[in-house]
Order: sequence, then structure tokens, then C-alpha cells
Amino acid sequence: MTRTMRAAVLREIGLPAPYAQSRPLSIEQVALEPPGRGEITVKIRAAGLCHSDLSAINGDRPWPMPIVVGHEAAAEVVELGEGVDDLAVGDHVALVFRPSCGACPSCAVGRPALCEPGGASNAAGSLLGGYKRLRSVSGPGIDGRPGSPLHHHLGCAAFAEYATVSRRSAVKIDAALPWDEAALFGCAVITGAGAVLNTAKAEAGSKVAVVGLGGVGFSSLLAAHAIGARELVAVDMLDSKLAKARELGATQCFSAADPDVIAKVKDATGGGVDYAFEMAGNVNALELAYRITARGGTTVTAGLPNPSAKWALQAVSLIAEERTIKGSYVGSCVPSRDIPRFIAMYRGGSLPVNRLLSERIRLDEINPALDRLARGESIRQVVIMDRAP
Repeated sequence: MTRTMRAAVLREIGLPAPYAQSRPLSIEQVALEPPGRGEITVKIRAAGLCHSDLSAINGDRPWPMPIVVGHEAAAEVVELGEGVDDLAVGDHVALVFRPSCGACPSCAVGRPALCEPGGASNAAGSLLGGYKRLRSVSGPGIDGRPGSPLHHHLGCAAFAEYATVSRRSAVKIDAALPWDEAALFGCAVITGAGAVLNTAKAEAGSKVAVVGLGGVGFSSLLAAHAIGARELVAVDMLDSKLAKARELGATQCFSAADPDVIAKVKDATGGGVDYAFEMAGNVNALELAYRITARGGTTVTAGLPNPSAKWALQAVSLIAEERTIKGSYVGSCVPSRDIPRFIAMYRGGSLPVNRLLSERIRLDEINPALDRLARGESIRQVVIMDRAP
């Protein structure tokens, strides 16, 4: 059945902050078509506000307009499309922002984060296979007329009351997990913890640094603590984030605003860390992370800066010091394997991601929440879809 629902629609990239005034996201009536073959419709219960959402709004990651934004969410299955026989109505799922086809060369070697059809459909603002299930009601769609399609953000379009998604954009999760906590596993946790456990494969007893403490960076810090990092260094611009990092297991904290921060980290760690994780999304942070990495160490970046950003690498250090630089997307995860794995770690007490929750807000409070995100004041804000005014 076709549903009419409320959704957060982005129609123009680059509106200025404060977003509480410019209101880049308009809460509109949107029509949602039923699922096609291999798709499901879900009721969004909770959706996290991530820097990737902000990057769509400020233009760091341009997307086709108009688009329903949001990609980190927990939801309840309400309708199954043809051919979906491994889920049932009422199941709880986490949405995954990179669908995987299961058949391309990347999927065939166990690297679904690099799925080529999944990347192409995301770039086009469609579901896997090229379909669009959103239609405008109260405003113009893609062709400028009411009733025409809207784009899906990262195959999820999660800042809405419902979503139709590819079955390959959803992972079944433990139904006992609270919705607000469950939402974090779709992006923050798989990206941050996955970078530590999958991309770097950091070992117990290693020295680890995390540069940039948002939801993803803190998830990396929690994962490094869980595997028994001997030293765990946190670097951020905000003292409040560094104080939180100490609470969550950081052994040393440094301000990224300190002009001597690189020298101080290297001095405190005996020449640098074995693994440095850049989660801030800018080239200065990547440079910092690289320079605090010790000889023979590994620098991992998952921050996704503007595509125009360039980094001038000192090539001789890469060679003479046997350095490794690795990109990490979706935490190099196999979501169907790793989301349940990380939830089990949370259940066991070794990955306390509930401590990353900042504010719980309503959908119509989302624009002021973007300001808090842009200022770095919050770790993870979560939109609760049925939250009362």
C-alpha cells in the first residue's frame, strides 16, 4: 500500500548556518510506495544524526536534489516485497547505508562495502537496482512538479516515519535492544569500531590514537579499549569531548588546537602510536593522524572530507618508515556478520555505545540539532519518530 507520511526533505545545498534559521530540512508530506521485489517497507523508530547528513546539507558530499535525508536508523518491518522470505513483519532491523548486491567482484571476495552497484545506486539517489519509491506531495519533486519522485539518501531516507528500502539495506537485530541504541549500529558503530577491528585489525597491547571524537570516533575509541590497547590517545578540538574520552577509557588526551600537539603526542607515546584513526573528515586531521603514527605504524582514515580535498603526502616517510595508510568505508564490515557481533559486544559490556547518546529529539527539531552537530557539541543525537511534543 502507498503511505503518506512526514519526512525531512532537503531541496537546496549550502544554506548557511545557523540552520535553526535557514531551515535546510523541511518537514513535508511525502508519499511512500510499497516495496517491489527484493524490498521491504519499515517503520522508522529511531534515526541518528551523523556528520554525513550534515555533509549533504553543507555541500561537502553533494547529492541529487530534492532528497529525503538520513541513513543511520533502527526500524520495524511492516511490509515485505516479493521474494523476501528471510524476514517477517514485526522484525527489528538496522538500516545499512551501503547496500550490497552479493554478486559483483567486491561482494564476491567478501568486501560488500565496496559493492559497485550499491555505490552507483547511492550516487543516483535510488534504491539498489535504480528504483525510487518516494513521491512528493506538498512540494515539487525531481521534475519540478508535485507527485514526482524524490531521491533516497544512501538507500535509506531515514528521517521519515517510514521507508521502503532494499532488503540488502537491512540487517535483522535483537528485538530487545532499545530503538535509540539500535540506531547507532547502522553507521557510527560499524564505521568506527569496524575501522579498528576490521580495517586495521589492531592488536591487544598496541598504542592507538583517535583524531576526531564524534559518534564514529568515539566508537573507534570504545573498540580500541575493548581489544586492550595499551595506550589510548584521544585528540579533539573540544575540551568537553576530551573529558568524555577520559570517561570512556582514553589514557591521554590532547587538544587538536594546540600548535605543539604532534610533538606532545609523540613524546608521550615514545615516538608515536601503532594505529592512528582519523575520524574528523578534514585534511588537517589526516595530516595530524599521519604524523603521530610511529615508524612501521598504520594510519586509517574514515572521515570523508570534501571530494575536492587533497593531501600532500611526504612520500619518503611512507617508504623509509614502512608506513601503511588505509581507507575505511563502512568499517570494512560485512554488516550481516558485524552488526550482530557488535551488538553482542555491547550486550557483554565491552562496547558501551549507549554512553554516546546525547539528545533524543523529535523530527521537527532536526534543524536546530544540525547546529549542535556542526558546532561539535553533541556526540550522537537521535530522532525518535514517535516522540511526543
